[in-house]
Amino acid sequence: MLGIHARTQINKVTEPVARTLAGWGVTPDALTIVGTIGVAGGALGFYPRGHFFVGTLVITAFVFSDMLDGAVARVRGTSGPWGAFLDSTLDRVGDGAVFGALALWYAGRGDDLVLCAVAIYDLVAGAVTSYAKARAESLGMTCNVGIAERGERLLAILVLTGLSGLFGVGVLRDIGLWGLAVATTVTVGQRMAEVRRQSRALAAT
Repeated sequence: MLGIHARTQINKVTEPVARTLAGWGVTPDALTIVGTIGVAGGALGFYPRGHFFVGTLVITAFVFSDMLDGAVARVRGTSGPWGAFLDSTLDRVGDGAVFGALALWYAGRGDDLVLCAVAIYDLVAGAVTSYAKARAESLGMTCNVGIAERGERLLAILVLTGLSGLFGVGVLRDIGLWGLAVATTVTVGQRMAEVRRQSRALAAT
């Protein structure tokens, strides 16, 4: 997860922008939707064609847009469960587009069915990681453990994919996919173990 210092620095950038957008009448939901459309469009429009650097720049720009929704909600005083639900739900759409687009590259011009399968695995494992936490919380438990939160996963794959396109070194992208496969698998295991521990503690009381 991002450290307190990093969050503070990000807030210094997002808060003034959020106040400006709120003054223009921009809503948090609009930012969430536009951000998701941009991420999906950037990934599906560029990655399957092998334009990894440009695609990553487009995705990153819209990820920043999506980051602003919470800040705008705080400025407008409209934070609530609907916004959180919409943001989390559309995050899955964005993630699906990124990893799905990489899978399409490897299934097509990338010509590597093994890495196509790894990209699909990363997508599924990432969704399971998020689901495990949500399901645990719905059962009255916490599940804030794991070495690979969504932010870290997205940052890692975008950085390595972008660099692979900038320098023409495809192995960076491959390392990112394999690394995430390991990290998400470990995270799912950590969350399952944590929920099992808590459920046993609850049963013993």
